[in-house]
Amino acid sequence: MSVRTLPLLFLNLGGEMLYILDQRLRAQNIPGDKARKVLNDIISTMFNRKFMEELFKPQELYSKKALRTVYDRLAHASIMRLNQASMDKLYDLMTMAFKYQVLLCPRPKDVLLVTFNHLDAIKGFIQDSPTILHQVDETFQQLTEIYGGLSAGEFQLIRQTLLIFFQDLHIRVSIFLKDKVQNSNGRFVLPVSGPLPWGTKVPGLVRTFNNKGEEVRKVEFKHGGSYVAAPKEGSFELYGDRVLKLGTNMYSVNRPVETHMSGASENLAAQTQESIAPNPLAKEELNLLARLIGGMEIKKPSGPEPGFRLNLFTTDEEEETSRRTKSWLGSWGSLRSWTSQGGVPARAMICLP
Repeated sequence: MSVRTLPLLFLNLGGEMLYILDQRLRAQNIPGDKARKVLNDIISTMFNRKFMEELFKPQELYSKKALRTVYDRLAHASIMRLNQASMDKLYDLMTMAFKYQVLLCPRPKDVLLVTFNHLDAIKGFIQDSPTILHQVDETFQQLTEIYGGLSAGEFQLIRQTLLIFFQDLHIRVSIFLKDKVQNSNGRFVLPVSGPLPWGTKVPGLVRTFNNKGEEVRKVEFKHGGSYVAAPKEGSFELYGDRVLKLGTNMYSVNRPVETHMSGASENLAAQTQESIAPNPLAKEELNLLARLIGGMEIKKPSGPEPGFRLNLFTTDEEEETSRRTKSWLGSWGSLRSWTSQGGVPARAMICLP
């Protein structure tokens, strides 16, 4: 496990959160001044200097429950309020989007380019707020200093750490289903053709060398795919062409972003509900989490300006259905936990479809 993974995980998930909130604020016709205040407050909190200092310290990843707590706090750093069902949906969309991006990265180091794409888009939200823009630029400099000199092997370890974190999440998202990049069971469909990683050649040639390093034979073969060599490497500078499009805003085109749970995913979610339950022995992680959240320095809205509720569902009926499903899964997780402790033999339970 890499101790340099947490900042990349947090910043990329945070970027996806801002994409989704921006789309929903526009879809619900929230007045422009209120929408800008929400995004400015969240971004200012997210890139708070003290918060970033805690985040960039070498450390293991937090558990899913601990990380979710951070985003709960972050999403409510302004006058906007989300109920439990909308927050659940928001977090599901964030995690599945970034998981897909990590899976598609042509090479491990490109995770950093994905992060820069998120930061570039975040800066677009705050063009009229130079103070907050400076906070984001400071974080960019930290990323460049810390990750710019890492080896390919260290980036591979970071990518593997991210994939381990996401490995049990198989939530269906309508955008991915419509684009046919996700199966009905929530697993992604990865392409076997397309652009190649920077620095690699199109497959189709096997070269053999002798013990002196001299090439002695060439054999061509048909690879059966459609590969394109990368025209250039993406820029790792503060401003530049990232080339890679992963991490850009996929909600810029207005389309629904519902999440769905298959039967298999429901059972998996119940297992996750149990597996991420608070561990009373994880004192050190809780202490780190307290310091991290403490660094947010969330300010309560001042003045008479009222808050407003943001709904991530198209209708109230969808929201209520999701709430009941989550409630049932929570009860099912509790039942599983009870049976594992001797309440009822697990093999005697009836598995619902």
